[in-house]
Amino acid sequence: MPLTVLVDYDSGNLHSAEKAFQRMAAEMDAGDILVTSRPEDVARADRIVLPGDGAFPACRRALGSYGGLFEAISDGVAQGKPFLGICVGMQMLATWGREYEDMPGFDWIGGEVARITPADPALKVPHMGWNDLILDRPHPVLDGIATGDHAYFVHSYQFRVTDPADLLAHVDYGGPITAIVGRGTVVGTQFHPEKSQAMGLRLIGNFLRWAP
Repeated sequence: MPLTVLVDYDSGNLHSAEKAFQRMAAEMDAGDILVTSRPEDVARADRIVLPGDGAFPACRRALGSYGGLFEAISDGVAQGKPFLGICVGMQMLATWGREYEDMPGFDWIGGEVARITPADPALKVPHMGWNDLILDRPHPVLDGIATGDHAYFVHSYQFRVTDPADLLAHVDYGGPITAIVGRGTVVGTQFHPEKSQAMGLRLIGNFLRWAP
């Protein structure tokens, strides 16, 4: 049976994500879901999910504090295993994070994570709540998802990609805000799919059956 791991490095409550992935795995007969912080579990996984809540530097340091964990994730991606980053887990794909301090990211997708600066000063930061996706290019994880579908966001910083080809979807919040990035077998969502109702479950299901 295929195994999907949700990496637990003490950077967020994974209960709702675990439940959403378990639900879709059961519906699609897509194997087992395991929440783990053990590098050996990541090494044997078929798919890797990296959530993250909080500030970029704190999440990056927390992940690095688990000996061998990031290395197991990186090795899996190098082997072509599908990878999904969620929220700060997506932001860490960037070259740099600029939240509070300059912090190197994974540099798997070129760009930087910078503070949201809406053109309309009436728009509050953090960007919090529901927003309509605008799809920029097709991707298997977006099968059955359309421009206008809703996603749930909670963030003050956004991933600004260097190469527009890596931008799969954005939303408008006083200007474009990156929603989904992707390159090769790596994808990331700024929003929380586990909190985004039918659209989010659809994306999770698509990820679980994605065979790049």
